[in-house]
Amino acid sequence: MNIKVKKSVAIPLTLALTIQLSGCGTILKPERKGQSSGQLDVGIVALNAIGLLFFLVPGVIAFAVDFNNGTIYLPGGSASVNEDDVNIVYIDGEVTNEKIERAILEQTGDVVSLNDSNVQSSDNMGSDFKNEVRFL
Repeated sequence: MNIKVKKSVAIPLTLALTIQLSGCGTILKPERKGQSSGQLDVGIVALNAIGLLFFLVPGVIAFAVDFNNGTIYLPGGSASVNEDDVNIVYIDGEVTNEKIERAILEQTGDVVSLNDSNVQSSDNMGSDFKNEVRFL
């Protein structure tokens, strides 16, 4: 094969592979795809920075790919909530899902369903909170 043909195939192939494989977080932590924010993973940032130091374009692409995919962020943890943002409602008698939904509707005007898959609830708050409903 001619040397010019080899170079004309090798260079674009090398560039394409470099661009595709340059997102370190995408390669090392593919399960993190789809995260939109959070704390940055220092290890992934360091690997991307090394690519940035030695090879400017692949390093920039690595950061862009990892930020776009969300793989540069650490997995989510527990959220912290300011106590002033929590609504507290006291319910007379037995606390049921219907009473909780009605209390939230009265306080916020929002209709909620505690059976929705996006709703998280906890009933192991202890006896101090027996007739108390807390929500944001």
